[in-house]
Amino acid sequence: MTKIKLNYIELPSDDLEKTKQFYCDTFGWTFEDFGPDYCAFNDGENDGGFYRSPLSSNSDKGAALVVLLTDDLEAALDRVSENGGTIHKPIFSFPGGRRFHFKDPSQNELAIWSKT
Repeated sequence: MTKIKLNYIELPSDDLEKTKQFYCDTFGWTFEDFGPDYCAFNDGENDGGFYRSPLSSNSDKGAALVVLLTDDLEAALDRVSENGGTIHKPIFSFPGGRRFHFKDPSQNELAIWSKT
């Protein structure tokens, strides 16, 4: 069988400048603009993009949940909060680790997890 893997993810944003600032300040992501309604990001390993839209991605509404990995969950929670993210679900344990969910400035829900 031909190998197929996840390569790119796109999320909506109602304010691309605010979104770029949040992810740059919080996680150090870099961005490249492709016109006024789209920007691509790189987190150092993975690529994705944000497109201008009044919608948001929320797992409570059936959207896929983007989950980020860290080795310091408490520091990640602090950085999210300090840079304008909203904690949607505080840190909780699950088989294999711990995680929390947050909403970015465009109200997209993401999670960050740690193995410890």
